[in-house]
Amino acid sequence: MANVTVTIDGQRIEVEEGMYILQAAEQLGIKIPTLCYYPHMAPYAACRICAVEARDNKGWTKIVTACNYPVWDGLHVVTDTPRVLNARRVNLEMLLSRCAKVPVLARLAEEFGITEPRWGQGDDTCIKCGLCVRICDEVVGAHALAFADRGINREISTPFKLESQDCILCGACARYCPTGHIQMTDIEDRILHSELMLGPNAAIRIPFRQAIPNVPRIYGNQCIHMKTGGCMLCAKVCPKECIDFNDRDQIEEIEVGAVVVATGFADFDPTPMKQYGYGKYPNVISALEFEQMNNAASPTSGKIVLEDGSEPRSIAILHCIGSRDENQHKYCSRVCCMYALKFAHLVKEKTSAEVYQLYIDMRAFGKGYEEFYHRILDEGVNVIRGKGAEVVPAQSNRSEEGGLLVCCEDTLIGKYRQIPVDMVVLCTALEARADAADLARKLSISKGADGWFIEAHPKLAPVSTTTDGVFLAGACQGPKDIPDSVAQGSAAACQALRLLSMGEVMLDGAYAVITEELCSGCKICNGLCPYTAISFDETKKVSVVNAALCKACGTCVAACPSGAIQGRHFTDDQIYAQIEGILA
Repeated sequence: MANVTVTIDGQRIEVEEGMYILQAAEQLGIKIPTLCYYPHMAPYAACRICAVEARDNKGWTKIVTACNYPVWDGLHVVTDTPRVLNARRVNLEMLLSRCAKVPVLARLAEEFGITEPRWGQGDDTCIKCGLCVRICDEVVGAHALAFADRGINREISTPFKLESQDCILCGACARYCPTGHIQMTDIEDRILHSELMLGPNAAIRIPFRQAIPNVPRIYGNQCIHMKTGGCMLCAKVCPKECIDFNDRDQIEEIEVGAVVVATGFADFDPTPMKQYGYGKYPNVISALEFEQMNNAASPTSGKIVLEDGSEPRSIAILHCIGSRDENQHKYCSRVCCMYALKFAHLVKEKTSAEVYQLYIDMRAFGKGYEEFYHRILDEGVNVIRGKGAEVVPAQSNRSEEGGLLVCCEDTLIGKYRQIPVDMVVLCTALEARADAADLARKLSISKGADGWFIEAHPKLAPVSTTTDGVFLAGACQGPKDIPDSVAQGSAAACQALRLLSMGEVMLDGAYAVITEELCSGCKICNGLCPYTAISFDETKKVSVVNAALCKACGTCVAACPSGAIQGRHFTDDQIYAQIEGILA
């Protein structure tokens, strides 16, 4: 499209033909007020506060709306004449006569010197700009909002004034509503701790600050385009054209020299432990939910609040939920004690609430951890040795002290206690991922009864596995805190680099060998090998052992019905010779 030259407030600029005055003024840094403009939609000029004066060289002049008036060659635009300012002031006064002085209108009224509108002051917070309807229709593609009636009776509603089933709760209407008339809140104005992670997150974001690679990704369950087929604004504005919604998953086979397994852990779901009331009683939350609430970017802006938005007066933090439990996980999750102490410190720092720590054994094992524990005691945290047995709603005679009662036995004083609190935080266990067994099978590595991957040797080879070239890093091997995970990750990386830099691999002298003349091709050994070291040669109709994969476990040797497989250095003659040597 051809370029044209326009003049705005005496400044000449060359812009693309068809561009609107408002866009051209922005390029010059000239501010034109508007309430209903959004760059990725057709302009509507509903508020008419963006009025400017358009002129040509022949004396023609006219008041136009800058957001939807296209530029043309030789156009002169003036944005600050008395005529323009009066047009904006009149339009704003007419708007204020119907609407309340919401912050954006109050700022404009102050800018134009309007103290009292000539036609009175309204109380409606919606200015009927229709931005929400057009966003929902043109950008989102959900068509959940519509205009109703005309003129001064015009209003925004769901189609046919019924509860809309088309709304996808994307929040676009609330985000771009200029007056705050539309807000994303719970229907009962609650703060649902279990849904805090769903609140402020955009569909495109970096998973976490230390993510590698440190680049944004699109989350399909929150992306408007994935839900309705609309939007795609990210693809339109990306200068590098990095986003392709037509791209599809592809499976690629890559030859590698080493594998580092760093699949992490899963957070224990306390719902099955009915005695704690998680998911049943309000303000009983998990440690992960409490951590999210403390995040400055959370919907609560980092404030610790109850479901009704008030500050808690007392909080109980229960240790070992799912850990050291015969019915759940028998092992200690290792990190719970210290993050529970961190939670207590945050509560004391942000609120005036009483904090109760209910623990079995305090395991402050790391550098500076014991000192932090004593710091928590000095801050006035109530530390009770005794696992929380049950959480129940407070009885009417104790409801003023707190909405919940934590039942426990204080083993240090030998008494049964009921502690009234407003909030309960459950320090949940770290557990192995549900898909750990599938990955262990694919990589031919071992997995323990508790679900964690097993290392080759707990002291001499803590990051190696029984499969050469596969190494473990982080909490996939067992519960670990951040320093230990970092240390093990560095060790695994070093082992992988050492293997890759060798150039050639040293194999163990012991491995299985197959005598082809004796092999009947029954394939029994192929299915039994735990390391997938045995394959079948379709040409010779015999099984073949890959010596690099074989670990000389002897499973195939014992199972071969024809005795065609022998363990190298472990033949019958060699074992008999060893016995004779010992007896001699």
